[in-house]
Amino acid sequence: MNTKNAARNVVVLGINGHLGAAVASAFVEAGWNVSGFGRSNKHKLDGVRFVQGDADDVGSLRAAITGQDVIVNALNLRYDQWFEGRAEAQLARVLEAARGSGATLLFPGNIYNYAASEQHITPETPERPETPRGEIRVRLEKMLEAAASQGGLRVIVVRAGDFYGPGSKADWFDQLILREAKRGRVALADHEIRHSWAYLPDLGRALVRLAEKRSELPPFERFHFAGHFVSAGELFRAIEQRAGRKLKRVATPWLLLTVMGWFNPVLREVVKMRYLFDNPMALEDRKLEALLGPGFETPFEAAVGTTAAPFFA
Repeated sequence: MNTKNAARNVVVLGINGHLGAAVASAFVEAGWNVSGFGRSNKHKLDGVRFVQGDADDVGSLRAAITGQDVIVNALNLRYDQWFEGRAEAQLARVLEAARGSGATLLFPGNIYNYAASEQHITPETPERPETPRGEIRVRLEKMLEAAASQGGLRVIVVRAGDFYGPGSKADWFDQLILREAKRGRVALADHEIRHSWAYLPDLGRALVRLAEKRSELPPFERFHFAGHFVSAGELFRAIEQRAGRKLKRVATPWLLLTVMGWFNPVLREVVKMRYLFDNPMALEDRKLEALLGPGFETPFEAAVGTTAAPFFA
């Protein structure tokens, strides 16, 4: 093995998810030895060694984790399948497989842990979830903290806003905002309250940076990735700029989504989280900003342009 990369081995659990491919690509770009764990080799990413396995099987997870310095838990359940202890059970299997490995586990958190009244959310902000989904996220992070306190595993939680980026599928951008882009229509909130977005290539690079700094951090640490905190108007103008022509801004069809949710369990759960778009909840973290350094994030207009480009090709 190349001694230069001897302590730079990472496995991405959930290589086929929104976050998995972006993070894996970022680690490859940074020169790490990257493995991707999943049921199928859907993306076939350059520089990623695919490891086939089932996340429901602790043995498969342990085999993928063995010998790794860093584990990225990009596993996720379908949005309506978090309940009845399923989310906790999934994480419990990962923690069981990673126990005593000495590795660092990177875990993507989100904003669900907090009350809508919190407008400036730092890692020190008290967690007061408003929904059952938020309560689940709080429990997951307590499980992670407990695992780190037992030794043999380090944990870094990185909270971020809604994902977007080139090639990301089944998210707000392709399923809703740009669903009618070919017809010149963009669906956005009918107000100018700002929302937190995380550009996946930037978030991937942030996780790489934290992995490289892991020995300098406590056994359990939380960070908030600020991303782009922008209004619907700012997002619309960035999309229109990339389209190169006038577009029509229409309101997010919440009533239609509610009705569709009577028959679609995923949409039913999505509608319950509307408060995240109706309240300005900004993620802030001076400590992470210092670690990443000035000018780290891709400019908003450029990030949106890269994401939206295929919709106007």
